[in-house]
Amino acid sequence: MGAGKTTAGKKLAAALGYNFVDLDALIEKETGHTISQLFEKGIDKFREMESVILKKTGGYSNSVVATGGGTPCYYDNLIWMNKNGITIYLKLSAGSLFHRLAASKQKRPLLQGKSDVELMEFIMETLTDREKFYSRSKYVIKGEDLDVKVLLELIKKGETQLR
Repeated sequence: MGAGKTTAGKKLAAALGYNFVDLDALIEKETGHTISQLFEKGIDKFREMESVILKKTGGYSNSVVATGGGTPCYYDNLIWMNKNGITIYLKLSAGSLFHRLAASKQKRPLLQGKSDVELMEFIMETLTDREKFYSRSKYVIKGEDLDVKVLLELIKKGETQLR
């Protein structure tokens, strides 16, 4: 959340001449409900639906898919994503994520109503919990000041780490 997946995904798709797919937007389109509304019905139901809709993207060709931050951490989503595409983890520090998320707390269901201290604690705890999943992505890229041209070169060369 807040790493820039949508922004980077759109740039990468444009550079490759691919379609861009935002998984959250696809979920909203398929269900007719916003992500916030779906979260209100229960996170477990949301994660199950998210996994089902994610796997539908396997039939897409020439596409860059930006997932939600929790997507790789549930069910077998990351294993499936690694088998069916190239995964990229945009790695940012907790401080960088805090600065990006502080202004948009009310738009994100998991952050609504959190104070700045609570937000920072949430970010640090979430990163700790999710890092074991994220780090199994094919590419681990430093997210601050991401240069899509550099990312394309790494992919072409088969390099998997940029720290």
